[in-house]
Parts: sequence; structure tokens; C-alpha cells
Amino acid sequence: MSTALDDLFVKVRSENRAALIAYIPAGFPSKKACARAIAVLADAGVDAIEIGFPYSDPIMDGPTIQEAAEIAIKAGTNAADVLTALQTASDAGVAAVVMTYWNPVEKYGVDEFAKAIAAHGGSGVITPDLTIEESEHWLAATLTHAINPIYVVAPSTSDARLAQVAARTGGFVYAASVMGVTGARTTVSGDAAALVSRVRAVTSLPVCVGLGVSTREQAKSVAAYADGVIVGSAFIKILLTNEGEEIAMNALSLLAKELAAGVREGR
Repeated sequence: MSTALDDLFVKVRSENRAALIAYIPAGFPSKKACARAIAVLADAGVDAIEIGFPYSDPIMDGPTIQEAAEIAIKAGTNAADVLTALQTASDAGVAAVVMTYWNPVEKYGVDEFAKAIAAHGGSGVITPDLTIEESEHWLAATLTHAINPIYVVAPSTSDARLAQVAARTGGFVYAASVMGVTGARTTVSGDAAALVSRVRAVTSLPVCVGLGVSTREQAKSVAAYADGVIVGSAFIKILLTNEGEEIAMNALSLLAKELAAGVREGR
């Protein structure tokens, strides 16, 4: 059984382009504004949305995402809100996944979390701090509930390790393009293309690049070699820095349209 995420990659490959994947933490900038931002992103041409599970110790996230997560946590965002945001994204007609550190999943209940993801229209879960060695229970749960277990690889990951991780991954392999934390950058690391090429040598799964894309030109350059372009900090920065919801949503729409155009120009 294929998920909406699997179907998306069949579609974009048939169109000879990369997918544009947006990241937004649940409950940010507020629960109501988060739902509106999801709708704006979907309307502007984003293909898939990652809903972030706000967490107090986000080791992979840079200052922009950390600030957004803190705002969401202070507002009381919890697992139920994450699942509501996931359903909102799915209902907007885009493939939807959750990105979460492992502790909240364990707290919720591993099998229960996988079941809830599927029940709210989710295609899978990205787990940046879960190793494949500790994944037996999680992989069984994702199989039972037909969702994609998505793992993260980095430029430092060895070829042997890439093969092992890819063999347990579903949906797509998340290629972190730089060593370090997330955040929009003026240039996207040259390591990204090399990493995608190395992942492609060990799996036929789509490979999506995250960490750093913030402009149409960057989206275009990454879309030339990756199956998906993941953008988070650039969208979040707009919601953090624009005063007034209307101005922020208009700016969000504009950037999403620019990035959607960029991924279509990549090939």
C-alpha cells in the first residue's frame, strides 16, 4: 500500500522535477495561524508539508527553528496539536509527515503514535535522532500502520552506513546537506550533491535535501540533482519577522511561489 508521499514522488518524477517540501512547527506562530500558514503554503504550490513536533532540546535545529519551537511550547502545543496540524495539511491536498525527536514518540507510545499518524492522514515520520539499531519497535509499528519511516543521513555517513539506513527507510531519504544545525544560508553546501549521488548508489528511494535553502536560485540548483527540496527556516523567519498576520501570510505565499517555480526550473 502506497502513501500520499509515495504517490507524490511518482508524480514529480513523471513531471521531471523535484518536490518542494515545507517545514513548519505545529502551534507556530499560534495554533490558528499555523493552520492558516499550512493552507497558504499548499495554495502556493508546496507539494508536501513537514509538521514539526516542538521539542525542548532540538539538537539538529538552528536558532530560527528553536525560537519557533519555544513559542509553540510556551503556548502549550502538544501531541494532539501536532496531529491536528498534520490533518490540516493532509486535508489541504498535500502529502504530510511529522518531524520529531524520539522522546515525544516514546512518551506517546510507539505503536500508538504510528497509528495516530496514519489516522490523521500522515504519510510518515522523520526521526532525526533515532538510530536504525534502536528502531526495531518503531519499524514494526510503521509497517503495521502503513506509514513511511524516514531517516536522516549526513555527509559524514559512511557508504556502508548509507546502505544500512536506506534499507530501513521509506518514502525518501533525508539528506542533511551540511554538518551542523538547520538554518537558511547564503549558499547551499557543495557536499549536498555528492551526498545525494552516494545515496543514489545504494537505493532507488527518492533523496530529499534539507538545511539551508531560502531562495528560488538555491531551490533551482538543488532541484537539479535531488528529488525533493526541503525548506524550513526561510519560511519560519518570515513568520517571526513580519508584523501583522496578513503581511506575514502574503510574504509566505510569495516565497513559496518563488521556491515552487525554482524546483520546476531545476531540470
